[in-house]
Amino acid sequence: MTLSQVHEADRRTAHPARMEPLAKLPVFYSLAGRRVVLAGCSEGAAWKAELLVACGAMVDVYSPLHELSDTFRDMLSAEGDKTEPALRHHDSPWHIGIFENAAIALADCETDDEAKAFYCAARAAGVPVNVIDKPAFCDFQFGSIVNRSPVVIAISTDGAAPILAQAIRRRIETLLPPALKTWAEIAQNIRDAINRRLQPGTERRTFWEAFVDRVFREAPVDGVAERLVADAGRAAQGSRGQAAGIVTLVGAGPGDAELLTLKAVRALQAADVILFDDLVSADVLELARREAKRMLVGKRGGRESCKQEDINATMIALAKAGKRVVRLKSGDPMIFGRAGEEIRSLRSEGIPVEVVPGVTAATAMAARLGVSLTHRDHAQSVRFVTGHSRKGELPADINWSTLADPTVTTVFYMGGRTAPAITERLTAHGMPAATPAVIVSAIARDDEQRWIGTLGEMPLAMARIGYENPVLIGIGDAFVEAQRQPGYVDLDPETAQPLRRSGV
Repeated sequence: MTLSQVHEADRRTAHPARMEPLAKLPVFYSLAGRRVVLAGCSEGAAWKAELLVACGAMVDVYSPLHELSDTFRDMLSAEGDKTEPALRHHDSPWHIGIFENAAIALADCETDDEAKAFYCAARAAGVPVNVIDKPAFCDFQFGSIVNRSPVVIAISTDGAAPILAQAIRRRIETLLPPALKTWAEIAQNIRDAINRRLQPGTERRTFWEAFVDRVFREAPVDGVAERLVADAGRAAQGSRGQAAGIVTLVGAGPGDAELLTLKAVRALQAADVILFDDLVSADVLELARREAKRMLVGKRGGRESCKQEDINATMIALAKAGKRVVRLKSGDPMIFGRAGEEIRSLRSEGIPVEVVPGVTAATAMAARLGVSLTHRDHAQSVRFVTGHSRKGELPADINWSTLADPTVTTVFYMGGRTAPAITERLTAHGMPAATPAVIVSAIARDDEQRWIGTLGEMPLAMARIGYENPVLIGIGDAFVEAQRQPGYVDLDPETAQPLRRSGV
């Protein structure tokens, strides 16, 4: 490194740039009522024309009539009945006289020579240019768009990876509530009224922060705009009370973050505090709002755990303090998650509760095994049964005679340590020991294990898999389909121990 390079590095360290370099300047440009020139008749040109018309532009299309694509013909037909059509067709190729009073110019050119000619003609007229799919002849580019107008998000990769931009757009689409457009229109309509009632600075900022919280928490209802303005007026007079909190019970699914619902992700992004189970994966928590406080309140069999009464009291205290609380539960919150107790406790204190369902472990297990729990050839119904009671043993009130029917698919949750007792009770009540059975440990996680065998083999298999991770046990004729998959083997004839199956 030369001395001058050393000095330059020191200068940059001492005076870091306020903004990193940008490949392109992101600008949102108003085209309402302005003239745009478009040369070309392809499907790509038609898409650009549709986008420009949506922005309120008056688009002049130059192309011989017989070359127009079907999409263009449909668009022109739709505009034909309007007094002032936004899309106007000129039955001729483009020429240098078309650029007068144009805000921007676009073209779809087959060759670089034609693109260069169009580019130079438009630039000579002082008009910014975009030639579709030819970045060397573009003053500006179109990005992938998330449209919740008046909220508009554009993503650009500077032409390096359009597919990546589209993937980013899809990811953003999943995080934005469908009602965002309506909320943005409400904000647009009430802004002047809010500014008249609230002072610049803290008052306005507090109002709009609360507004944004509602955007990502609920859908707008009739009259909400008027109530927002009225509430702002009361707040300005000093009548603001403690903000109301809310608790949302969210299903985290079996572990794979990609199995979360869109509503679950939005709830995590809006949370102030997240109370999560021990079984919730780190990948799921990674999707939560960075500023949210996270509290582990897990309950695991055979381990020191939080008491349910303490969890309820914590949620109540946080909600009464005005916090948006997410109670994040593994699987679905309404299946073996004690959600009923939590909902009753919260409602008794007047705290609003919402529930976001998740993918329960049984359906995730079926998907991972490629087995239908209600296969028409084997089972017409399915049952979910808890594998342990509060004392850590099998519940005393299970009707084993009913469960011993192999034509009904039975899935035991939290039954790892009680697997031998489950086998004993079912066989004692008449279920054949040869009934198909499966065990899946750590479903949909990197360390997932699967065992496929029979009811009689199940206790030995459970001992081999171990009890460190949560397991699900499936029993019934429906699981014969799992036995037919590649990788299934019988017991080792020499040791009578279950051999490792695929994935175990």
